[in-house]
Amino acid sequence: MATVPTLTSLLFDPLPRSDPNMTFPRFATAVLVLCVISACSEVPHIITEYRIDVQQGNVLTQDMVSQLRPGLTKDQVRFILGTPVLVDMFHAQRWDYFYSLKKGNSSKAETRNFVVYFDDDGKLVRVTGDVAPATPTDGAVLPETRIREIDLGSLPTDGSATVPPPEEEGFFGKILESVGL
Repeated sequence: MATVPTLTSLLFDPLPRSDPNMTFPRFATAVLVLCVISACSEVPHIITEYRIDVQQGNVLTQDMVSQLRPGLTKDQVRFILGTPVLVDMFHAQRWDYFYSLKKGNSSKAETRNFVVYFDDDGKLVRVTGDVAPATPTDGAVLPETRIREIDLGSLPTDGSATVPPPEEEGFFGKILESVGL
């Protein structure tokens, strides 16, 4: 004989817990809630992720800037330096060149600003910014390089020279070291 459900069992427990049709939706809801909650947590830095270098704007070298001379036309300047990042409609005689390089392994960004000014005829008048133009007496001066040469013969032989700290190993380096490779 089949049991007749009572009014209270229909109101408070309309579907019994053993119903096979409700097992998957309950499981899926629990997994979804767990995923949403875990997405808000902070990820421990067990693995050092690789971050790319982000370079934006125009790369201006000292060689490029040293080619600029007063009296060059806008087309000649565009040929030497490239298309400017900013040409303001309110300052049509001014071109802004911007360069930014953010290394992936550090939070500091290297930035350079360079501004080119023209007269009403479209001829180069002056430049300002982080990269200096060459002067007529700079013909024999080489541009500054960021590469340093260290004479190893000038280092003390007693071992008193300070050595920079080694880079921290990443996740896979630690695994390989623990295995013995």
